[in-house]
Amino acid sequence: MRCPFCQYTDNRVLESRSAEAGQSVRRRRECLRCERRFTTYERIEYVPITVIKRDGDRESFDRFKLLRGIVRACEKTGISSVQLENLVDEIEAELQQRAVREVNSYEIGELVLQSLRNLNEVAYIRFASVYRKFQGIRDFVDTLNHLRSDTSPMLADANPLESTDDASVLASS
Repeated sequence: MRCPFCQYTDNRVLESRSAEAGQSVRRRRECLRCERRFTTYERIEYVPITVIKRDGDRESFDRFKLLRGIVRACEKTGISSVQLENLVDEIEAELQQRAVREVNSYEIGELVLQSLRNLNEVAYIRFASVYRKFQGIRDFVDTLNHLRSDTSPMLADANPLESTDDASVLASS
C-alpha cells in the first residue's frame, strides 16, 4: 500500500475494524517514512455476472430480483426471511465462484429449484410453475410425479392408498 502523501510503500497498520456492515475492513495506517496517517478500506471485488435471458437478452445479475421471485414462491410457507436471504447468498456465491462471468437464466432457475426442493416442496412447485411456464394441470401432475419418483419422503407418504397393503385392507373392510 503506497502512502498517499510521499508514495512510500512501507507502512504499518495501527487499527483494523469492520466497516459497512461487515462488507469491508477499515484500516488506519501510518507511513514509515513521513509518519503521516491515512485510512484504507478492503472490500471483496465482485466481478459483475451477466445473465442471458431466454430471449437472448443480457442483463446484470440482480440479487433482489432473484430474492423477490423466491419470496413470492415461499409466501405463507413458514420459511423465514433469514432462510431466504441465505438461499440467495448461496446461489450468488456459487455464481461468483464460477470462472465464466455469463450464466443462463435457466441455470439460475435450476439452482433455485434445487435449493427449494430441500427447503419446502410447496415453494418448489410454486417456483417451478412460473419458472417452467406451466400451461395446465398436466404440468403440475408431471412435476409432482417427478418429485415422488425421486423418493421425496413427504410426497411418498402423501397417498396412503397407493400401497397395496393399505388398499387390500380397505377393500376387505
